Amino acid sequence: MSTDASTAPAASPSQRAVVIIAATCILALLYVGREVLVPIVLALFLSLLMAPWVRIYRRLGLGHGSSVFIAVLALVVIGSGLTAVIGSQMVSMARSLPQYEATIHAKVQTLRTATLGQLQAMQGEFGKVIASSEGMPASVSASDKAQRSEESAAQASARGASAPMAVLARVLSTAWVPVETAGIVLVVLVFVLLEHESLRDRFIRLAGGNDLRATTAAINDAGERLSRFFLSTFSVNFGVGIAIGVGLWLLGVPNAPLWGALTAVLRFVPYIGVWLVAGLAALFAAAVVPGWTLLILTLALYIVIEVIVSQLVEPFLYGHTTGLSPLAVVVAAIFWSWLWGPVGLVMSTPLTLCLVVAGRHVQALGLLNVLLGDAPALTMPQRLYQRALSGDAGEIITEARSFLKRRSFAAYCDNVLLPALQLAGIDLRRGVIGAEQQGTVRDTIVTVISTLGNEGQRHMRWRRRTSVLDNVSIGRRLRQQREDVSGRWQGPLTVTPGSIVLCVGLGTVVDDLATELLTRILRDLHVDARHVSVDDFAAFEAEPHPEATPHAVAMLYLVSTQLSAEQQGMVEVAAQMREHMPGVHIAALLLPEPLAPTEGPAMTDADVDEVLNSFESAAVQAISRVPEGAAAAA
Repeated sequence: MSTDASTAPAASPSQRAVVIIAATCILALLYVGREVLVPIVLALFLSLLMAPWVRIYRRLGLGHGSSVFIAVLALVVIGSGLTAVIGSQMVSMARSLPQYEATIHAKVQTLRTATLGQLQAMQGEFGKVIASSEGMPASVSASDKAQRSEESAAQASARGASAPMAVLARVLSTAWVPVETAGIVLVVLVFVLLEHESLRDRFIRLAGGNDLRATTAAINDAGERLSRFFLSTFSVNFGVGIAIGVGLWLLGVPNAPLWGALTAVLRFVPYIGVWLVAGLAALFAAAVVPGWTLLILTLALYIVIEVIVSQLVEPFLYGHTTGLSPLAVVVAAIFWSWLWGPVGLVMSTPLTLCLVVAGRHVQALGLLNVLLGDAPALTMPQRLYQRALSGDAGEIITEARSFLKRRSFAAYCDNVLLPALQLAGIDLRRGVIGAEQQGTVRDTIVTVISTLGNEGQRHMRWRRRTSVLDNVSIGRRLRQQREDVSGRWQGPLTVTPGSIVLCVGLGTVVDDLATELLTRILRDLHVDARHVSVDDFAAFEAEPHPEATPHAVAMLYLVSTQLSAEQQGMVEVAAQMREHMPGVHIAALLLPEPLAPTEGPAMTDADVDEVLNSFESAAVQAISRVPEGAAAAA
């Protein structure tokens, strides 16, 4: 169980100021140095993508330099081919647009009539009303419209067409920046691949020269994970692009290779990239034919392929998620696009994934893993305790039912419920929980335990009376629920011999709750378990019941949650139980104490037959000792 968060040392104001100043300087460097950093980061990401191919070529017997050359050459060929396809298809689409002018005009008019036409009609009516009330003309005169048209035509003729050399200069200036960036990326990529081992050694020396084993393991793990992720993402996006291109070609959409290539590229943009291309492709499909069927089929193709890939292919390759929370992906896309523009938008997910991987391996960067990762920020016991403080029983029950689909109720009590109650006990002993919060936690836990298990539905129909039970312990309230249904002795006294299991607590509030939990766990397993106290034995002897079956008890549990303080009481109660029932198998259930050493005090003096340390082991032992027929009858 985790320690209390309040025991962690708080950061001083000077330390917080240093962190803020360092973060500000890093952001400033990232923004100012983006012209230099963007090509380097692109080259590093491409090196992670190309590293598996370089290793494959080296296994085939090629040298390191030859392997790097072949991998980079293949990347250049694929990138150039993709660029050529996109460029040629865009030129072809631009040339063919006049052919679809009539169809585009007709559909625009249809949409305009259905949307803007209605708004303009309403605006015209409101304009007439306002003009009549103010004594102003409702519309602009025809002479003013003609004058404005003449001015616009004069401005257009003044601009004229650019000279051919000016057009060529504009095209070259536009294309020079991406060509220059691509050249720098390729040069850096070649040197990164050639110096891969040397760069890793230098980074290990800088990051953790004093602990080579841990640093090497962290870097290897991060590199392999990132490399697999980039390779899988590239393969999936490339496959989606081919599937979309082929599908649109079969549907008859012109320039299908263009839309397939754009889909493969923009799918690197999280969440919205593929749907931007889908919208553009659907609009183009609507422009080429008179009807709306092609538009619907195009959207359906994108939806079907994206659902199949996101729900089947991607989980098979690299899991359901990238290890990032959905909100972190969206925020990262906004942040990196603001910082580095379109390139930052495409690289936002890989960059954020690198930060999360670093946070998992570097303790100083653990905050990044908490903020950006998809792992729960709180453990299940912590979440249960936090929601109990808020009185949110519904969310606890939902999470518990999800847990119970995989494991048993006994495991839930061992791993979630009992540790959460121990967290509450720690805060209670520290005096940080008020009376109102104690009541909220008590009511929430009662609702949760009453709802879970096979008996929960019966108990939920029982209306709790507002009485002194509102202020008693959780264990006693839960026991009273069952007694209201089954009677004082929680069931009939005429039973099969050796069919009852008694659960006895040592008297504290936590012991009563743990004993009631054990009783409910056993009853869910069809074992006739009864929650009794030491005083109940004296009452039973003072008030004998002739119908009680002799030798009905097969096993007795003594439950303790704080043996370090209750060891003497355990010895006395065990001796008393042995005197009352000499032939009954007595087991001590010693549940782990919060913040206690692994090896607790030994049970050397208590007269018990065995010692157990979890609800699960207690359930297994009870099932093995109660006859099968008796268990089924319970």
